[in-house]
Amino acid sequence: MNLQEFIKKRKYLFWDVRLDGLDESAVVERILNYGDWDDVQEMFEIIEIKKVAEIFDKQIAQIRNNYRGQIKNYYRMYFEKYV
Repeated sequence: MNLQEFIKKRKYLFWDVRLDGLDESAVVERILNYGDWDDVQEMFEIIEIKKVAEIFDKQIAQIRNNYRGQIKNYYRMYFEKYV
């Protein structure tokens, strides 16, 4: 499965944006914030976990980001342990 198929399969998570042309960083943000564990694991099959961690780190380094506090804390610890 490629990234576009993954997005189309989860239209309910991307209801407010155009599905074509989404980049990896937008997908990572949406899946980590709103996806379930199966969504996250399937995303790791498409986008390597190391790359997801790099995207996440860049996103949370910005002063303004869209991650909720609990999500940011969880994935910060998760990536520290598994990447």
